[in-house]
Amino acid sequence: MKPDSLLRIQELERGILQLLRSKGILELSQKRILEVGCGDGAWLRFLIQAGASPEDLFGVDLLPHRIQAARRKCPKTSTLLCEDASQLSFGNESFDLLLVLTVFSSILDGHLRALLAQEMLRVLRHGGNILWYDFHLNNPRNPDVRRVTNQEIRDLFSGCSVELHRITLAPPVGRAVSRIPILYWLLSEARILCTHYLGWITRE
Repeated sequence: MKPDSLLRIQELERGILQLLRSKGILELSQKRILEVGCGDGAWLRFLIQAGASPEDLFGVDLLPHRIQAARRKCPKTSTLLCEDASQLSFGNESFDLLLVLTVFSSILDGHLRALLAQEMLRVLRHGGNILWYDFHLNNPRNPDVRRVTNQEIRDLFSGCSVELHRITLAPPVGRAVSRIPILYWLLSEARILCTHYLGWITRE
């Protein structure tokens, strides 16, 4: 793994753990958790290391090969499904916590974004939370990704409490300073050069 990629992942892991602690969530084993767009299950496995119970972890992804990889890498007791997250097969208020990491920015259609947000809220219990991570700036070199602004997040999850914090150094800066980790951390803490939001959305 490239040094800047490793630093970026470590920063996000630390950010997630700090966010959970700040919200008083010290025990994940009692939480029923769904990741939307789970890929190969890397973040589900991270949650297991953080104390989540494998049997209470669920992941969905639209691409079959990603779910196949997740099933190889994750515990057999976790539930991993290949399905469209805008039409989830779970019942109303099925989960305490949802994860959605760099998913909405890959959806260019605003109507589809709204459908996905509505479906996520449907399966989230009242008082439950969404852990959000995604671009708030566009990448001019990647037309297949479109940022999700602060206001759009609040509109998508209207009626919810939304807290957003900047995180993740812009890739060119991260690459330039990746050989000096302390400089990476200092620049990241300044926030001004960060490209993503790490968010906490609560269904009131």
